[in-house]
Amino acid sequence: MDSCAITDKGCVRKGNQDACYVHLDDQNETALVLVCDGMGGHNAGNVASSLAATVFAGEVRDGLANARVTGEIRVLMKDALRAANAAVYGLGETEPSCRGMGTTLVAAAVLGKEAAFLNVGDSRAYHMSGGVLRQVTRDHSVVEDMIARGEITREQSRTHPRKNLITRAVGTAKSVEADFFTMTLREGDRLLLCSDGLSNVLEDSEIAEALNFTRDVDTACRLLLRMALDRGAPDNVTVAALSI
Repeated sequence: MDSCAITDKGCVRKGNQDACYVHLDDQNETALVLVCDGMGGHNAGNVASSLAATVFAGEVRDGLANARVTGEIRVLMKDALRAANAAVYGLGETEPSCRGMGTTLVAAAVLGKEAAFLNVGDSRAYHMSGGVLRQVTRDHSVVEDMIARGEITREQSRTHPRKNLITRAVGTAKSVEADFFTMTLREGDRLLLCSDGLSNVLEDSEIAEALNFTRDVDTACRLLLRMALDRGAPDNVTVAALSI
């Protein structure tokens, strides 16, 4: 397996409130990739994303090597989310400068050829197999709900004034619900996780084209970042990828 994780503040924001993490263990054929996109005043978004990523990654990494099936990974990831949410929420309640902070979280854990995904918010996970890209996760956002109700189209959502409003976040309440997905991977498959700083400026077809351009995930991630920056990158941009 090969991996890459890269984050950039973009062309407009003064700081970077995204966080990313990659862990590979070729001996145990396990991997963990995650992306968080923080929100909150001043530096609180950065604190939320960094804290959530650290706590979640630590919980999953320590147990992943001993997992045997995706069912065990699901329990592991949900427990890790509970710990991350408690950490962010607790700090927000006790530290005035962090009050109200929160973060998205999307993670992919791989055990052999089995993969498990967990997401909260609108950071995304994609799966590419045989040159075909599909979005694994569903955004927890106001515009995604509007699309589901038939009120707007997918194309209209890209410029909708409420496109940045999410309906779930880690750390904004005592508990949070996540979506969970599993799949079996094939040799040569790739996983890509990103913050909305990428998906809001690039179409899925453009992401697929960049991934198909090279089999090197490091080059692919840097190409995607460059494409986002060339579009003006109004938000922080984070891309993390894993090649099976």
